[in-house]
Amino acid sequence: MPRTNPRDELGSIRHDAASPGDKKIVKELREAGSKTARERIIGLLDESSLVEIDAFVKHRSGDHGMHVHTPLGDGVVAGHGKIDGRRVVCFSQDFSVFSGTMGEMHAKKITKVVEFAEKSSLPIVGIWDGDGQRAHEGVTSLGSTGELLDALVSCSGKVPIISIVLGTVSGTSALAAGISDFVILGSKRGRMFMRSPYTIPEIIEGELDEENLGGAEQHASRSGIACMVSSSEEESFDMVAEILSYLPDHTMSEAPVVSTGDKWDRKCKGMGKLVPEDSDSPYDIREVFNRVFDGDRFLEMFTSYAENIVVGFARLDGHSVGVVGNQPSVLAGCLDIDASVKAARFIRTCDCFNIPIVTFVDVPGFLPGTVQEWGGIIRHGAKLLYAYAEATVPKLTVVTRKAYGGAYLAMSCKHLGSDYNVAWPTGELAVMGAEGAVNIIHREELAESNDSTGRHTELVDEYREKFGDPYVAARHGWLDDVIEPSQTRICLIRSLRPLLSKREFTIPKKHGNIPL
Repeated sequence: MPRTNPRDELGSIRHDAASPGDKKIVKELREAGSKTARERIIGLLDESSLVEIDAFVKHRSGDHGMHVHTPLGDGVVAGHGKIDGRRVVCFSQDFSVFSGTMGEMHAKKITKVVEFAEKSSLPIVGIWDGDGQRAHEGVTSLGSTGELLDALVSCSGKVPIISIVLGTVSGTSALAAGISDFVILGSKRGRMFMRSPYTIPEIIEGELDEENLGGAEQHASRSGIACMVSSSEEESFDMVAEILSYLPDHTMSEAPVVSTGDKWDRKCKGMGKLVPEDSDSPYDIREVFNRVFDGDRFLEMFTSYAENIVVGFARLDGHSVGVVGNQPSVLAGCLDIDASVKAARFIRTCDCFNIPIVTFVDVPGFLPGTVQEWGGIIRHGAKLLYAYAEATVPKLTVVTRKAYGGAYLAMSCKHLGSDYNVAWPTGELAVMGAEGAVNIIHREELAESNDSTGRHTELVDEYREKFGDPYVAARHGWLDDVIEPSQTRICLIRSLRPLLSKREFTIPKKHGNIPL
């Protein structure tokens, strides 16, 4: 029989490769408001920018009836394209092909584009919608997945890695997504599990469902895996574009400088009234951020997780900066285990990609209690201190009110190598709050006093007068200046400009041993 016209044959094969898998599953996905893997990757990228690779790949398994079904692409669309004109490497799992599971060739295909990203110094964006390992292929698929995990680890810190989870992702797929710098979870279908939910007693007994175990709300507020939650697939893609706008393509480059038209010498009006002078009164640190940074714009990460500390991206004089701040309206801004881990992770991400860090301090200390002590607050708190000390990017710090004890040291103090530290007149740098200090220092005197309440008040006032202001620290050189709150933006920009050329060179070592 003569061969089909080669061009017609190519057209037919390309059509098959571009077609989704199981039509029944595709129909169910569409009814649920989801798109196909190819539609997603096209929606993520600039129009007509996708350059696909390995569209003709097929699995090589003949076990368990697999030889009957050998779809082209093996359940993942991969290649490179552009987002807002910037080249990225991307892939999108296809749930309609073997439930998006990772077989040998599926994993090899993703590994190929990840390695391409490393060689080409390009960001990676992955759309995950796969139910873990492909059991039909046995250890062969497991080996290829191990190679993928190794490739992702190799890329970590070299290029930004962003994962979008738009379906059920479990096991090794969840691990792969977890290596990312940023995970965006879709609120409708996005779920992540380490083990199959149906191996968990609470699920089997009906006490929990999949959504309550590994849905968007849980990973946004409890596990801290999701940095953002999207209400739609389109919003996920917009989130990726916005995150990328603050990041460089790779660790040896700089993030884009974006002018918002905001004047560098703009005063922060109303800042003094925004933050109460009473150090025990709460306020929202986000309101401070909105007044300081360009265009009143702050892109918050991990909004619902460890709300006693706030982290995210902003621009200062057009330059991308990472922002960290204690949140006095939640737990009085105390540092606890989750807050320490959240901030440390974010600081290290900024340091990977040459993004200066601006820190706002209003912290009464580490949260006390057996839950924190037994949960390892010493080790986790040390992560935050370690992350700041290790970071070589420009570090600028503003003390708005309290900066007490070990928490003061952990929040980008001068002693850990911060480049520019200032305080407002309301700033207090001390070992602890006045009340606590008096209770310890004058315990015996107060116990013997006939008017312990009155004497306690006097001693607290004396302690505050002596230590409860920023000028003692300024005299020691631990603060570079004490500034009016309205001057915060101006002072930060003036100090950031010369620091943009900062370079630190350290004695080579394999790596430090951060207390994980």
